[in-house]
Amino acid sequence: MKEKKVKICLASSSGGHFEQLMMLKPLIEKYSGYIVTEKIGYDVKVGDIPVKYVMSINRTDKMFFLKFFANIIKSFFIVLSDRPDYIISTGALAAVPLMAWTKIFGGKVIYIESFAKIYSPNLSGKIAYKFADQFYVQWESMKKFYPNAICKGGIY
Repeated sequence: MKEKKVKICLASSSGGHFEQLMMLKPLIEKYSGYIVTEKIGYDVKVGDIPVKYVMSINRTDKMFFLKFFANIIKSFFIVLSDRPDYIISTGALAAVPLMAWTKIFGGKVIYIESFAKIYSPNLSGKIAYKFADQFYVQWESMKKFYPNAICKGGIY
């Protein structure tokens, strides 16, 4: 019988969240999987790892709710077609629908609160904390917001 290979989705918005997430790229190289991030002005190149895109969103954008709804739909089809066993995310809001759909379809959700968050939580972290299978903070000070979180220090 052929052993099923674990499939991992690394998901985050662009910028600093994405840079932190790329510290975990060796997981996809060891197992298998893909990356989902926001579509910005250029394509992301990460060797042979497939990259999928959702819309870039910002809560201050007048079109936020429309774009967020579009990301919910796009995320549904990404998760439905690729069925990750695990999704690992550093946030932000662009990754929330991906995490929710992964959980609904039976995958495990692992969330890592941003290294930049030392004294206050991210909105995506507050949402993910409610349903993540594992929730990590990178600073002990964040345990006051997420008492059941695991703190192992920075992923850098």
